[in-house]
Amino acid sequence: MTSPTTAISDESSYKRDESSPIRVNENDHQSSSSNTNTNQGQNENENENENNDHNINNNHNINNIDQDKIPANVRYTAKDLINTSPPNFKSRIQRFLYNRGLGNRPEYLQEIYNNTPRYIYVNYDLPPDMSDSNGHPIIYYPRNKIRTTKYTPLSFIPKNLLFQFTNIANFYFLVIAILGAFQIFGVPSPGLAAVPLIVIVCITAIKDAFEDNRRGNSDSELNNSPIHLLTGLHNVNVVSDYVGPWRRFKKFCSRCMAKIFKGIKKGFIMIFGSKKRKQELIRANIKEEQNELHRVSTIISEFSMNSNVSSLPPDNIVNEGRPSVSSRRFGRKSHHSNRSGIHAHRPTIANENSLLNPILQAQNENSSKIDTCFKNRRWKDISVGDMIRVRANEEVPADVIILSTSDVEGNCYIETKNLDGETNLKNKSSIHCGGNQNLKHAQDLGNTKFWVECDPPNNNLYAFKGTIHYENYDSNKNLINSDEKEPLNNDNVLLRGCTLRNTKWIIGLVIYTGSETKIMLNSGITPTKLSKISRELNLSVIINFFLVFLLCFISGLINGLFYNHKHVSRLYFDFHPYASTAAVNGIVSFVVALIIYQALIPISLYISVEIIKTLQAFFIFSDIKMYYEKLDYPCVPKTWNISDDLGQIEYIFSDKTGTLTQNVMEFKKCTINGKSYGLAYTEAKQGLDKRAGLDVITENDKWKRIIQDDKNNMIENLMKFSVNDQLRDENVTFVSSDYVKDTMLTNNPLNPQKLANEQFMLALALCHTVVTEENEYDPELRDFKAESPDESALVSVARDLGIVFKERLRKRVIVKVYGDSQEYELLDIIPFTSARKRMSCIIKTPQGKILMITKGADNVIFQRLDGSLNSSEVISKTALHLEDFAKEGLRTLCIAQKDLDANFYYDWSARFKEAYASIDDSREAIIEQLEEEIEQGLILLGGTAIEDRLQAGVPDSIAILAQAGIKLWVLTGDRIETAINIGFSCNLLENEMKLLVVRPETEDIDQLDKSIEYIDQLITNYLQEYFGLLKDKHDSNEIDRLIEEAKKDHSAPSPHFALIIDGAALSVVFQDLTNHSSPTIQKLRQKFLLLGKQCRAVICCRVSPAQKADVVKTVKSNLGVMTLAIGDGANDVAMIQAANVGVGIAGEEGRQAVMSSDYAIGQFRFLTRLLLVHGRWSYKRLAEMVPCFFYKNVVFTLTCFWFGIFTNFDGSYLYEYTFLMFYNLAFTSLPVIVLAVMDQDVSDTVSLLVPQLYRTGILGIEWSQYKFVWYMFDGLYQSVISFFFPYLLFYIGFQNPQGMTIDHRFWMGVVCAALSVTACNIYVLLQQNRWDRLSLTIDIISILIVYFWTGVWSANLYSQEFYRAGAQVLGTLACWCCIFIGVVACVLPRFVFDFLKRNFIPRDIDIIREQVRNGKYDDYPQGYDPTDLEDVERHRLVTELIDRDPSLLEKLEKERETTISGYSDENQHHHHNHHNHEENNALSKTFNSIKRAATLRKNTLSSGGGRSRSQTITEQFRRPIDLNQLRLQMIQQGEYKTSRNSLERVDTTHEVPGLTQAESLIRLHTRNSINLN
Repeated sequence: MTSPTTAISDESSYKRDESSPIRVNENDHQSSSSNTNTNQGQNENENENENNDHNINNNHNINNIDQDKIPANVRYTAKDLINTSPPNFKSRIQRFLYNRGLGNRPEYLQEIYNNTPRYIYVNYDLPPDMSDSNGHPIIYYPRNKIRTTKYTPLSFIPKNLLFQFTNIANFYFLVIAILGAFQIFGVPSPGLAAVPLIVIVCITAIKDAFEDNRRGNSDSELNNSPIHLLTGLHNVNVVSDYVGPWRRFKKFCSRCMAKIFKGIKKGFIMIFGSKKRKQELIRANIKEEQNELHRVSTIISEFSMNSNVSSLPPDNIVNEGRPSVSSRRFGRKSHHSNRSGIHAHRPTIANENSLLNPILQAQNENSSKIDTCFKNRRWKDISVGDMIRVRANEEVPADVIILSTSDVEGNCYIETKNLDGETNLKNKSSIHCGGNQNLKHAQDLGNTKFWVECDPPNNNLYAFKGTIHYENYDSNKNLINSDEKEPLNNDNVLLRGCTLRNTKWIIGLVIYTGSETKIMLNSGITPTKLSKISRELNLSVIINFFLVFLLCFISGLINGLFYNHKHVSRLYFDFHPYASTAAVNGIVSFVVALIIYQALIPISLYISVEIIKTLQAFFIFSDIKMYYEKLDYPCVPKTWNISDDLGQIEYIFSDKTGTLTQNVMEFKKCTINGKSYGLAYTEAKQGLDKRAGLDVITENDKWKRIIQDDKNNMIENLMKFSVNDQLRDENVTFVSSDYVKDTMLTNNPLNPQKLANEQFMLALALCHTVVTEENEYDPELRDFKAESPDESALVSVARDLGIVFKERLRKRVIVKVYGDSQEYELLDIIPFTSARKRMSCIIKTPQGKILMITKGADNVIFQRLDGSLNSSEVISKTALHLEDFAKEGLRTLCIAQKDLDANFYYDWSARFKEAYASIDDSREAIIEQLEEEIEQGLILLGGTAIEDRLQAGVPDSIAILAQAGIKLWVLTGDRIETAINIGFSCNLLENEMKLLVVRPETEDIDQLDKSIEYIDQLITNYLQEYFGLLKDKHDSNEIDRLIEEAKKDHSAPSPHFALIIDGAALSVVFQDLTNHSSPTIQKLRQKFLLLGKQCRAVICCRVSPAQKADVVKTVKSNLGVMTLAIGDGANDVAMIQAANVGVGIAGEEGRQAVMSSDYAIGQFRFLTRLLLVHGRWSYKRLAEMVPCFFYKNVVFTLTCFWFGIFTNFDGSYLYEYTFLMFYNLAFTSLPVIVLAVMDQDVSDTVSLLVPQLYRTGILGIEWSQYKFVWYMFDGLYQSVISFFFPYLLFYIGFQNPQGMTIDHRFWMGVVCAALSVTACNIYVLLQQNRWDRLSLTIDIISILIVYFWTGVWSANLYSQEFYRAGAQVLGTLACWCCIFIGVVACVLPRFVFDFLKRNFIPRDIDIIREQVRNGKYDDYPQGYDPTDLEDVERHRLVTELIDRDPSLLEKLEKERETTISGYSDENQHHHHNHHNHEENNALSKTFNSIKRAATLRKNTLSSGGGRSRSQTITEQFRRPIDLNQLRLQMIQQGEYKTSRNSLERVDTTHEVPGLTQAESLIRLHTRNSINLN
């Protein structure tokens, strides 16, 4: 019998190239153990147990390692982790720390780990090359516990402080606070001086802790989710019973912090919370306690599944408790046995090709040591190599291989909404050697013996490769093969985050846990984001540093020279200086000046910014116009400090499914036997009409009436002429009374169109993988659960039209045709794949005929049609219909069928099953060849057109964002055809555009070099031919020049071009091409960027999560623009974190993206308001507030410098010390905060109606260093006024009216302070665009506070030498005159400048503000949102009423008041009369129906029904038809009632499946016909 070790070395599919420097050889494995290595291995063991909190950082290096630098054929072994020496001293230190759990895995070890195939053993001992001398595994895998937080309880304080003090201003104030502690520098109160720094650090830390605690709570909830874990089976792959002291200490700290946070929250709620909040808290605590007690309920059950209790002796049945709650509810037995040594089920017979090992089974039956059963554990308890059971509607906690399912065929269905945002079901299958025929009970899992080899962890969601090895015995327990293999692929794997549906249970083997699961590898580390203004603020601070240094240098120099003078009065009257030399005195004066002038680096600015951004986040959260009522979800800011970035976004990267669309498919149209059916008015058609100048609302109303009348007629006939208990009016999406007439109202049962229609609908009811389940609200109605929403829509339309798919049995399909039940045998299914673009079902009809039904993309089906059995006219008209459907933004499919000869089919089926069971390298090629063999010679039945419903307001939102200068790129994992259809539906693509398609000729890895050259040539040709760029394609310097020009160019791209690129091409673009021989090909990424920038729309199809992030990073880093990424699934997390701003949509398809986003919204259309209103406001406010803050500090601080001129800069204070403290804290803080929180240049309504105003943020006009310097010079000027006006007043000492001298420096400081505070607050008020009562009140109070404090504080003896200063100074008229004149002199120049500029050189915003004052936008109500259908409809109806008769509104209002009054004053009878009266009033009925009419979903049905004409099979099958002539004839005869109004057609560089072109389809069919003949 071959050992696992031998199998690894001899049979492994992961063999290394012999030329590799590291060889995979069993002898090498066994000969590489030494004492040193053993010690290292033990250190590695301890490290992996103690370093679990670093898992995410360690394993996310999988994405960071440059895989292109690793040879593709290099595979390492576990021993390489021990034997490989650190390449340098840095790596040696990193390894030392890593082995002690104090650091992350070094890069060179991570590289080895990332390229070491994973081996998992069940009931095998670890081979020598996988274990150390103690038998412990060398490789330790991360726990299944995840952490998405930035901090841990231990790392929070040092890490947060380090992050805060990397801010140059914070570090500066830390130094100032330390210097102030020394008495030599003369700080009156060092502790008080450090308070502002302490406050801002604490406030920031509390905010960061609050944000991180929310992430931690989410992680904890997930990590502690229950799961059924198999116990009693030793897992040799991990060491789980050792917990090091470091890890125990960390766990203790985590528990303590959790209790502290929980206690604080509980105390806060109990003290300050409302009664409702207290009740909720009490209920939550009770529920938590009940859950803890209930945890044991699923640990053990009385019986096992499929038990035959009655057949066992009563004495052998041991009751250890009641059956589990879940067992009683679902009427089933538990999958595991009881705890007794005798099990309540018969032993499972080990079949051939089964994981069940009969030898091991016999040994375990005679042993009491092995007692496997499932117990309730938590997600974080799962390890690699464990077996878990997942039940229906539970999430999968780790990446697992499916060993068995409750389905006899081994199938299961999953929902991947947390992965990709899609709610449609996907089919997965268990391994063939597993399944519930082989693995029925928990005890069976203990009797298995196998090992698995698979890929190392990677971030590819859609690929998995592995092999399972086991000992194969026959039914007589004779060994057939000691190393039987079965290949594993992505269909056998369930990923963490997906949800089990329509399947009772599955059992899986855990292969990747925690940070190594594919969902986590695609999530990335939670980044720390700073806004653009915050980053550029550091440069402003540095400029001020130079200014402070200059002032301090001057002060120190002059003071040092002063102390160098001899024979002066200072020597006789002053105290002895601190230093003995003039130089040292100059240094002391330098530091003293540094403390005096510290306000030039305003720490209060950072406190104010934190307050402002917190309030801005609150206003965003409170905006009722971004509240999604359906999910009870407002806009939730998760990162508070980047609100100003929302006003500078230039590129938006959006997912499609669940972001732009609802992922709800509705069947709208079809073409059968050359005749088109269905009425629809789609979003794409609305876009066409809008661009044509038509009133879309009027057109929509017209079509709504037409469609509703036709639907009523259709439903009436369906009820009358068919028996269908599944028909529900509200579920009908396909509207065509013509179809019902042709099918049910004809008197001729052999009518060709009737037969064609019925055969078409029967094909839709049979060709699918749909399963049914009972509707939650209507027990008689069966809901369809499909692998894709398209498939569900196809089966649903057949159901509505009387051909009802009832249920799917093991190999049978039950269909009701007009009430008569028919049973079809399902022989084979050839599944749909993205490469095949089709699926086929082979069925046996009740008449015994074998029929193959195929559905797929139109271009795929047309090239497989039989050339002699199809009518040329039907094919041509079908092609034209499909082209027209595609132009309306509908997703098209073709339906075809073929009769199969029984002998041919059974021969083919045997070969097909043999190929599927094969593990040869040619397996895929053989399967593809067999599929091609049978899917030929098809007969066309017709085509379908399905609308992928957009979210409300998406087309309007995209149009408004485009007007704002924002470019939208769609990054989707869907196929090209799907993405293009959505592009037209949401008006991102237009018919006038030329679509530039970039995709490789082949995706074969062997042709990679050829693909690189092809893609490079294709992109280069596009740039040269259409945009006149890269005239010299061999000049790489021109590319750099063009990129630099592109950084400065923010204009809108050409509206005539769109770029379509697929994932295979992006893989080529994002390769590391630095070593390529061609310099221009090395810059392929930059060429792609240039091409994308020239196109109005860019759609990237079939892209992986990592590619999405690469696209975002490429645009952000190369163009230097602000980016925003928006999505709703886990596959969008990477790009959300890569962008400057990440937005998650909290739709019904999962919340994974929301957890990692900066802002969470309920609908895509809310993004328009978030950016154009709140983003623009936040940017403009902060761009004005920051320079104003610096300005006011310059005014106040430089007065101290001017005062120093007259004191030889000896460190004397011009102001009493409390004025220095309160200047930023009380005197001038509130006006700038009000400016940054409340200011509005225009209202939210005007911001949305004039989106072009947003471009100032894209261009960075509102904030720049030039503006900062300009305000600094303004502050310099005003500081001169603020000091020298009082100085000149006090130049000659004079008495106040009471005869008191007021020539003290503090007395002069009062006038300087009052003048500067008043001038600064008025100056800030003048920069504010919107004056309201609150703003004026706060500004007035802030000005009065300085006078109030002067009087109050100076009246107290505690003020010492400042005593009575307020009364004496403010009681002098000359001082008031000086203040008034000084304020006017300070403010007047800027006021005059702004007045002249606004009137003679106005900006766009000045013009719009003037238009607002003139009443241009008065027709639009406050809060009007053009993306909200209710607002648009309400505005239209009210405007019509006003235009018709303005007095009608007044009459209506009076009537409504009368109705309300009557309701409150009269009894129910009178209220009923009022109600009838109101219903009879047409005007009232119209007005009151506004909300109802507006909130109804847009009816997007339109007319596509053509003239009725029978089709027969004649000798004209092969007659060629002029398509243009036929197209024009059909237009003239009115067969097209929607999009087809001319011969205009979309132009593309390549034939793409998303754009159906009739000529292309006919050419494919003709080519196939020639080949066949």
